[in-house]
Amino acid sequence: MDSEAVLAVFDQQMRRDAAAESPGGVVERVGGVVRQVGAEHEWNGVVWSDLDEDTADAAIAAQVRHFTSRGLEFEWKLYSHDRPADLGDRLRAAGFVPEPPETLLVARVEDLPVEVRLPDGVRLVPVTDEAGLDLVTAVHEQVFGTDGSRLRQRMLDRLTTDPESLSVVLAMAGEQPVCAARLEFNPGTAFAGLWGGGTLPEWRGRGIYRAMVAHRAHIAAERGYRYLQVDASDQSSPILRRLGFAALSTTTPYLHQP
Repeated sequence: MDSEAVLAVFDQQMRRDAAAESPGGVVERVGGVVRQVGAEHEWNGVVWSDLDEDTADAAIAAQVRHFTSRGLEFEWKLYSHDRPADLGDRLRAAGFVPEPPETLLVARVEDLPVEVRLPDGVRLVPVTDEAGLDLVTAVHEQVFGTDGSRLRQRMLDRLTTDPESLSVVLAMAGEQPVCAARLEFNPGTAFAGLWGGGTLPEWRGRGIYRAMVAHRAHIAAERGYRYLQVDASDQSSPILRRLGFAALSTTTPYLHQP
């Protein structure tokens, strides 16, 4: 895989030409910025910017005014190859708070294993209703230690209005959910996205996360997607690299509170 070429396609399809990722979201292109604006529980933020040293500060201030006037928290999704080089410093100076960076990993779907191997007593269950989303949210909150109510609402919105755009799955040990993950489809692009993939601590090291990746890779292949994309934490990155994912960039969420 030509990482530089794939990164250029990713920037074009998933950022510059981004489509709204939620039913109520609207993508707006203003000057050198591409942003999504939606309801309070939806993801709001900047997905792409084409700025330089002379235009960056004014563009940042304009986005702060835009989202703050609507009372919305928003995220400036900064990639390490974005310009100007000091854009992160400028965001911090404007009141943004960075979260831990993640690695943008991409793999060709055809290169990934699709055989699902689970430990004894564990099965995969598709999530299609609110009861399933309650279990997914519970896993999310236990694994990541953050409130999952907004994520639950976003998933419910998509399953209700556009169920073909999302595939959610639980790994169940008996009646206990031990891992949750989702696959998000981006029509008109070459990329499907892996999200979630959180496994309860006592169930790690048994191949469940790897099985979740294989399960979703199989679905992506059936749907004709060429690449899988992950914003990977330090925990998942080593597993994904062993499966064949390559690092194309790093991404840091910069959050601004209204």
